Amino acid sequence: MNNNTLWSLRLGFSNQQSQTIASLGLQKFLEKSFQAKYDSQIPTFLDESPKSFTELREIRQKIKSDPDTAKEMLKKEVQVSNEMKAWWIEKMMANEFPLQEKMTCFWHNHFVSTYQKVKVNYWIFQHNQLLRENTFGNFKELTKKVLKSNAMVRYLDNVDNRKDKLNENLSRELLELFTLGIGNYTENDIKNGAKALAGLGIGENEAQYRPIFEDNDTITYLGKTGKFKADDLVDIIFEQKNTPYFITQKILKWFIYDNPSAELVTYYGDYFKKMNFEIKPLLTKIFTEEFTKKTAGSKIKNPLEYSLQLMSELHIELENPKILVLFLREQGIDLFNQPNVKGWIGGNSWLTSQVYLQRNNVADLFCSGRTINRNMFKAEEKDNKMMFQKTNIKLDWNKKGNNKQIITELKDRLLFEVDDNTQQDFEKILKYDFDSTTEGSENAVLRLFNTMVKTPEYQLI
Repeated sequence: MNNNTLWSLRLGFSNQQSQTIASLGLQKFLEKSFQAKYDSQIPTFLDESPKSFTELREIRQKIKSDPDTAKEMLKKEVQVSNEMKAWWIEKMMANEFPLQEKMTCFWHNHFVSTYQKVKVNYWIFQHNQLLRENTFGNFKELTKKVLKSNAMVRYLDNVDNRKDKLNENLSRELLELFTLGIGNYTENDIKNGAKALAGLGIGENEAQYRPIFEDNDTITYLGKTGKFKADDLVDIIFEQKNTPYFITQKILKWFIYDNPSAELVTYYGDYFKKMNFEIKPLLTKIFTEEFTKKTAGSKIKNPLEYSLQLMSELHIELENPKILVLFLREQGIDLFNQPNVKGWIGGNSWLTSQVYLQRNNVADLFCSGRTINRNMFKAEEKDNKMMFQKTNIKLDWNKKGNNKQIITELKDRLLFEVDDNTQQDFEKILKYDFDSTTEGSENAVLRLFNTMVKTPEYQLI
């Protein structure tokens, strides 16, 4: 695989940026990615969703008095949630510098907060925008902001955390999953952290402390003693030894290696601490240094990378992006709805036998000019009963090349390595006497492409 293509996939979701990386160089490409604008407007599909605690309270009163209204509103909010998933996927596909959305998705899976639990689409949108706004900023400051978001205090039950009736969920995950990792704190730290967070609940636009529920006891937290609140906890956490390494390992896993070495985690973690937890210089150092190494094939593509690359290669434009939302959910990525607070595990979980079969089936559909539908994942549906919508496809390839040149061109875009036996298989599909001017030549190249994207090598970057 061409190295610029590889890094276009790693820093985004397709190879669309490979030529830009080649022409600008990786350093300038990263600089432009960091400067990319984002749309701060509230999407129209959220127009009727409650946006403040006051609006939510008013809606709750209506629901209590009319059960039918409650069912209708719940159904509508589920539809809005699906609209929001499609909205984000379109942003991923359309962004000129998709590293912004790739990193937002990283934070989305780090600071997990789901619609299924929060039940307010606007707060989930707010949470997503907060991550986008701070995606290349300071990790410590982002942690403080996330901790005080309505979505997070609702998701991790801090709305139930009160003096003399503590709920430790947010306190625990702040340490275990957001900053330090297991083994770097005690149960007393969790309990005392919950005291410091007691009373932090839903506010009009962001979480706020309610004095009646606060616990203002003096506590000892990670070796420090005093009267602490949310920001104080984060400041103390970021003085701990393991904080830079925990997040650095997750970043390496998200972008480059399913199993980064301890030496690499320590090396970049040390630098991250030196940079006072600024994300931008850390990403620049990781990407520019790992770019020069032979790292292709070190990571299994997640469903977004697989699907959006395939659609990009075939220039597929779905009339209804919500169909792709369904496929991604079946593949293991349900945006705004991770299975639990740990988020998507990644690695080998992206490529179970069922997932691989689904990927191959979708590749067959796309390459034959058809698109996925809602019924294809239902076990009770039979193939001959399914109606697949036609879609226009266009695969780019060198019309003047011979069989080996075309094979090499596609290999450079799609596969990190090819052995002799696989090369021979490709040459059986596109034979030595291949002529691009003859009828059916386009179909022959599409068959070659379809074979390549169903290989195990295509599942890796």
